[in-house]
Amino acid sequence: MFFVRRRVDLPVAVLALLLLLPLGCSRHGGSAARHATPVPDAAAVAAQLQAIAAGGHLAALRWPDFSHDQQAVQQLYAAAQYHPVWLHQGVLTPQATAMIAAFQGSQQKGLNPEDYDASRWPQRLAALQSSRGNADVVAQADAALTICAMRYLADLHSGRVNPRHFQFDMEVDHRQYDLAQFLLQQVVAASNVAAVLGQVEPQYAAYQRTEAALQHYLKLAAEDHSAPLPEISKTVAPGDTYAGIPLLAQRLRLVGDLPAEAVVDTAGNHYDGTLVEAIKRFQQRHGLEPDGRIGKETLRQLNVPLQQRLLQLDDALERWRWLPPNFPQPPVVVNVPEFVLRVISADHQVVLRMKVVVGKAVRHQTPVFTGEMKYIIFRPYWNVPLSITRAEIVPDLRRNPNYLAKKDFEVTDQSGSVVSRGPVSEAMIAEMRSGRLLVRQRPGPANALGLVKFMFPNEYNVYLHSTPAPQLFAQSRRDFSHGCVRVEKPVELAEWLLRSRPEWTRESIEQAMQSGPDNRQVNLPQPVPVLIVYLTVIVDSAGDVHFFHDLYGHDRALNATLAKGRPYPQ
Repeated sequence: MFFVRRRVDLPVAVLALLLLLPLGCSRHGGSAARHATPVPDAAAVAAQLQAIAAGGHLAALRWPDFSHDQQAVQQLYAAAQYHPVWLHQGVLTPQATAMIAAFQGSQQKGLNPEDYDASRWPQRLAALQSSRGNADVVAQADAALTICAMRYLADLHSGRVNPRHFQFDMEVDHRQYDLAQFLLQQVVAASNVAAVLGQVEPQYAAYQRTEAALQHYLKLAAEDHSAPLPEISKTVAPGDTYAGIPLLAQRLRLVGDLPAEAVVDTAGNHYDGTLVEAIKRFQQRHGLEPDGRIGKETLRQLNVPLQQRLLQLDDALERWRWLPPNFPQPPVVVNVPEFVLRVISADHQVVLRMKVVVGKAVRHQTPVFTGEMKYIIFRPYWNVPLSITRAEIVPDLRRNPNYLAKKDFEVTDQSGSVVSRGPVSEAMIAEMRSGRLLVRQRPGPANALGLVKFMFPNEYNVYLHSTPAPQLFAQSRRDFSHGCVRVEKPVELAEWLLRSRPEWTRESIEQAMQSGPDNRQVNLPQPVPVLIVYLTVIVDSAGDVHFFHDLYGHDRALNATLAKGRPYPQ
């Protein structure tokens, strides 16, 4: 259950009154304590809080403009009759102390502590201590805590930046819940603030593993004082010597690919034994061919600073927060930088995993979006997009008049009637360039879509499909398509999608692909969510952290946006 839907029975007005009651008496008596300590004038504090809320600007904050949350701030203080909600008689409540601790520890959540004034709270608390009766100091501290809490809750739950800023087609409303109500009902009187905040975060197990990995890498980065490994003039193969062996062993041991108890003889600079096995493990975790050879790309990955790995982990957590909190059906998830598709069961287990080929990094990137798979087509036509017709088909036709027949293409009119399967005239080529005539490839083993495609209608005309070129799955980097996603195990995927229809056995699926009717559509019993995501870090169920190349530069764009500070694009 996510906090956006949580409610408590205690009315907000009653809660507001409770906030005004003493939290307890000192051992010398409540009355004596009240006389011993200056108490801020309640009317003056209320006037200050009302003015701050109405202004949408608090100069004492690192990011003073809070106009995006202004309405929520006004609602909160109006419900509390403009009394402080985090201070009682000028003293922080335990809940306030817990929230400040959360701000100061927010780096462990992949967030920036300065977004919540982490470095400013000690000075602010000192001012409270020395000026406890000062209405301005009390009001500003309470308002600052409210604004920082709202920012923290929203960032932790939904991310800091709207994914649409990067043309990621995902619906995320960063203020989709009632911040004022949530703070009043769930936080300011909570007996365990940390537990409440834990329910704010995404509840995906993979998110939680990523967060744990970030905390581990924060410790590693603090311990890492090693220099970069020496450059190489040629690939270092098992049995070779390499001047960087001591540094290599140190780095591999630090990141866990070389077991702590492993014995390595670094005196002779020989690259062999346990170091080779450790490099294979490192390569496997970094999307490289695990051949045990130290080439330029392996060396480059070894020399990536751990601070950069921390950024990757931060980016991954941000993107996990963009995903829907739950799904009506178990989803199919494609992670583009990893070149992997996973099918997730209702109990969050990976029930099917396979390699994929995605869009080329230059000009043909696979878009990041969510959709619903609704049907499968066996032995499909490939309806060539107009952009490909213009850029590729027409030039090939001019070079080779028999190109259509060679590739089993045909030209059709808008209704699908075949116009030509052989040579075409310049007039027909002009019609093809304009889009009045269309090009499609006939079904069969040579079809660019293979023998089956999985349809989730979308504006990008992107879908999953099999391929006549399975050899590409042997490559470690697999961005070869025009944007669609080619799947390694189409039969297994179709079998899972049609698992509730007993007539669709593995054998019947294979028959439909090999010799069934052309362009046969089979509707799924229920739509299946499809997520095309972009995560350059995945932490598997064993806790192993896998890093991938920023294929399309999306991490770079996200980090540049976050570096500008608040307000983040909403």
